[in-house]
Amino acid sequence: MTLSLPSSDTPFAQAAPGASASTFFRGRRLRRTAALRRLVRETRLAPAQLVLPLFVRSGTNLRRPVESMPGVSQTSVDELLRDATRAARAGIGGVILFGIPDEKDARGSSGWDEDGPVQQAVRALKREVPDLTVMTDVCMCEYTDHGHCGVLDEHGRVVNDATLELLVREALSHAEAGADVVAPSDMMDGRVGAIRRALDDAGHSEIALLSYAAKYASAFYGPFRAAAESAPSHGDRRGYQMDAANAEEALREVRADVAEGADMLMVKPAGAYLDVILRVKQATGHPLGAYQVSGEYAMLKAAAERGWLDGTRSMMESLLAIRRAGADFILTYFAIDAADVLRVRGDDI
Repeated sequence: MTLSLPSSDTPFAQAAPGASASTFFRGRRLRRTAALRRLVRETRLAPAQLVLPLFVRSGTNLRRPVESMPGVSQTSVDELLRDATRAARAGIGGVILFGIPDEKDARGSSGWDEDGPVQQAVRALKREVPDLTVMTDVCMCEYTDHGHCGVLDEHGRVVNDATLELLVREALSHAEAGADVVAPSDMMDGRVGAIRRALDDAGHSEIALLSYAAKYASAFYGPFRAAAESAPSHGDRRGYQMDAANAEEALREVRADVAEGADMLMVKPAGAYLDVILRVKQATGHPLGAYQVSGEYAMLKAAAERGWLDGTRSMMESLLAIRRAGADFILTYFAIDAADVLRVRGDDI
């Protein structure tokens, strides 16, 4: 097949007066060198836009690798400080903490223990790495013996309003420990307003609230549930997390959370919900995070280990896609690795 280019006498290719060359679009001119690509790049990625999730439990000198998430471990507070210090040196925007308690019960009462692993980690981080933004996940699933995100009724269903009190207690304990941001991830109705009122009433009006506003019931959470030891003992979470088929519902959820006082919003997962990220950002204009979840991380890691993908390029491309869709910041297990690449190579993937 012969490629036919427009001739110089066609309207499409006519040159401006005095010009001699054809003027059909030549986008390749600005792709020719890395310097030109950087000059006209539309989407930027920087370490400060990345947040590193960390899993903390009690003990000392503890680093327990998560088999399905290469490079990720459950750690004791002292080991967590090593990871957080490295993150801070890499210029990462912050960390978010998930706790694994020693004991669990039906109400998840370890979640608001002032000597719990998250509370201890927050105090240590603010003492040792004071300029690093510390976020805490607020949910009951890591702390309940049944693995669901709230109180259960006699039929094993999560009771929304009774759960709000527990979430408030957990959020307050994190704020009192010194957290900069509390991030409810439970998807109970009304939890943003309940937590915001409680924080303000307790004198913590400066604490920011990041709502997992559009959190979908996803198959991509599997490795996280092993890392956080939070798999439900029965059923699933589709009765309170969002249906993967719905996007309009996400807009109703985020608008409700903004009205209740959320300072920032989140879409979770990220990679399979880029359209939702875009629509939420366009609809609200609010600071928006997206969580590149454990399954997304594990897939890329596994493919790279088998030589099926270029690990570095696929990591960076996935993060740029989330930013391009409209996320202002990204929670990702790649945070330190990506920051290292950005420091050495920039975001020219």
